[in-house]
Amino acid sequence: MIKPAHQSEAERICKLWDEALGNKDLEASLALYADEASIESPLVQHLMKTPAGIVQGKDNLRVFITRVFQTNPPQRRRFKQGFFTDGRIITWEYPRVTPDGEQMELVEIMEIDKGLIRRHRVYWGWYALSLLREH
Repeated sequence: MIKPAHQSEAERICKLWDEALGNKDLEASLALYADEASIESPLVQHLMKTPAGIVQGKDNLRVFITRVFQTNPPQRRRFKQGFFTDGRIITWEYPRVTPDGEQMELVEIMEIDKGLIRRHRVYWGWYALSLLREH
């Protein structure tokens, strides 16, 4: 069972992260991450031109998130239906099929510690990966 205190912290992170993403607000995004935080995603390898799909540390996150905001395709929308949390890990899905058509299907997992994101993993579905290959 989810405890209300956990849910409110998770809701805060989800709300602020979604707002920062929607507004392409780099500083608001970075403020949610711990100094040594990491993001793991196929997009890291693609945008950072590195063999690994992991970016770590605020300076590297700044470069990566800037590139994300500059290159978001129109299929990268933000429709989701809630999230799951145990107070330490938050998980949600952006499904491919939405009320307004298709979007990139992703699953996001954030590990939270002391109110900050420590580890952020993004798993891509087949439709999202096909869009990545086109660019």
